Amino acid sequence: MTIGLVSALAAHSCAGAPLVHLIGHPRVSRDDAEIRLVDSGMRLLAFVSLHRGMIDRHLAAAELWPDADDVHAAGNLRTALWRVNAVGVHLVDATRTSLRLATDVQVDAHLLGAWAARIISGTVSPHDLAYPSWDVERLELLPGWYDEWLLLDRERLRQRLLHGLEEMCRRLIGAGRCAEAVDVGVVAAQADPLRESAQEVLIRAHLAVGNRAQALRAFEAHRLLLRRELGVEPAPRLRDLLALGKVGPRVERPAALVPSAVVR
Repeated sequence: MTIGLVSALAAHSCAGAPLVHLIGHPRVSRDDAEIRLVDSGMRLLAFVSLHRGMIDRHLAAAELWPDADDVHAAGNLRTALWRVNAVGVHLVDATRTSLRLATDVQVDAHLLGAWAARIISGTVSPHDLAYPSWDVERLELLPGWYDEWLLLDRERLRQRLLHGLEEMCRRLIGAGRCAEAVDVGVVAAQADPLRESAQEVLIRAHLAVGNRAQALRAFEAHRLLLRRELGVEPAPRLRDLLALGKVGPRVERPAALVPSAVVR
């Protein structure tokens, strides 16, 4: 999602380890230096990275090259594996029957999924509430790839990140960091303009910072979009929120999480 947040999470988890980037432009890096992979090698690495644990080689070949017969698919897999391991960094463990991601390799999708899970569950640290610059385009896993093995993971991660952004917005409001909450709310709302829960946290953030006019504009834009795209009106709770001009109950957070932290 954001380069700043991913880098911070990776450094906090295992500094200096190879990092597989699957959100946005697929690539591999280590210590901010890019490791170049050809397309077939990157596709194999992406498949192995998303399928945690051991993977049967025949299954991997069939999933990655569904239009090839078994012999050609197995040959394609051997070639792709050679290309992955020819970059000078050990990325994939392989035996005659199975594959798995090397143990010290990190994956941005896993780091961000774990981040969102901590935000949602409430087991956050000051690092988790840091606010780097966010990029809506980086909410999607491997954009432009339409492989069957990818689609479920893409939607699962997208939903988790959206829930994480919404909860982060609420927690920033509760911590008194309302301007940052507005920025996070804008990203969540832009990522899925029809998502009412994202619009709700954005409106709450605007109200929390004292910008009732901005809250009204956000509501009106959402109302018009819902009417045009779905033929429905916003949920009554959004109208009630604006009518009362409230931000909801303050979310209590440990004092250590209140000061703003910025990831560079």
